[in-house]
Amino acid sequence: MLGRGEIAIVGAAESTRIGVVPDMSQIMLHADAALNAMADAGLRPKDIDGVACVGPMMPQQIAHYLGITPKWVDGTGVGGCSFMLHVRHAAAAIHAGYCNTVLITHGESGKSRINATPRPPEPESLNGQFEAPFGPFGPPTLFPIPVLRFMKKYGVTHEDLATVAVVQREWAGRNPRAMFREPITVDDVLNSRMIAYPFRILECCLVTDGGGALILTKSDRAKDFPTKPVYILGTGESVESNMVSQMEDFTSSRAFRVAGPTAIEAAGIDRKDVDHLMIYDAFAHLPLYGLEDLGFVGRGEAAAFIREGHTRPGGKLPLNTNGGGLSYTHTGMYGMFALQESVRQMRGTAPAQVPGAKISVCHGVGGMFSASGTIVFSNERP
Repeated sequence: MLGRGEIAIVGAAESTRIGVVPDMSQIMLHADAALNAMADAGLRPKDIDGVACVGPMMPQQIAHYLGITPKWVDGTGVGGCSFMLHVRHAAAAIHAGYCNTVLITHGESGKSRINATPRPPEPESLNGQFEAPFGPFGPPTLFPIPVLRFMKKYGVTHEDLATVAVVQREWAGRNPRAMFREPITVDDVLNSRMIAYPFRILECCLVTDGGGALILTKSDRAKDFPTKPVYILGTGESVESNMVSQMEDFTSSRAFRVAGPTAIEAAGIDRKDVDHLMIYDAFAHLPLYGLEDLGFVGRGEAAAFIREGHTRPGGKLPLNTNGGGLSYTHTGMYGMFALQESVRQMRGTAPAQVPGAKISVCHGVGGMFSASGTIVFSNERP
């Protein structure tokens, strides 16, 4: 059994540029972030013996491009939370002795589409047969299916959804690298262009270019690195259906309900111990589901919790402090950027630093609620 705090993050960095990067392909973004993370940790490619990444780049491409000869690789791809699963799998691999130092990379040309691979549903796939023929295509039109049920069941209003975006923008205003930093109001959100009911454009994620990388090793080695170690206390993962129409419950993600509590239980903490929270926010509804499915609030209470200011700057549970996928960046698979912010908060280097933060929970989603991964971090080793 993996011990609490046995594995640490000793290197973490994003690509040198994020946002619109039209002169870099996806593999270049991977490499840029990887080299930045290695510089952060004081390592060279020969020091890395484990590699993880998610398609369209494969581990063999990244290893070859960087000149790494790995003993362990992971190409798990479950959408935007793949990186949370990579962290979990890498920690287990290091614990098992399969490798000593793992590099996890991400690079995606979501905006400029340099070397990007189209991802339409194949006609013979389950999605292609049973969802696409009825019209919905992609997250903006698939996510509304459960969201409308959630709103009806719990009385969540358009103003409540808009408030999520407003609060995210408050955090982004404190982050110099955020794509959108200008303050917005609930009225601004509600008056923005409708994309697919009930989502307006300010409630939908950005589309950007960028990358990020993490380096993991045993905590016993942490003293050998120049950076402040960030310890992994607990991890969790799960999947549900890759068809949003087949969710067990439109008002709750079964994958969330497994991954989140599994990580928190493994970490040996209570929800009240959490100082900082990242919930993947491709669209404005996801923080609502995350707060409830992870047990931070009761059923139907998330909208009021955010509306009352508990997640904004100065609130009791700071949430998505980089500005999130709604205002910071979103390349298509956002999980790496959520992990980066948790690491920054635990190091005490975040632009919008939460004073005295010691425990951060980072929770991700893949596809339309089809997968989930959760990591609990701390800057103190148990």
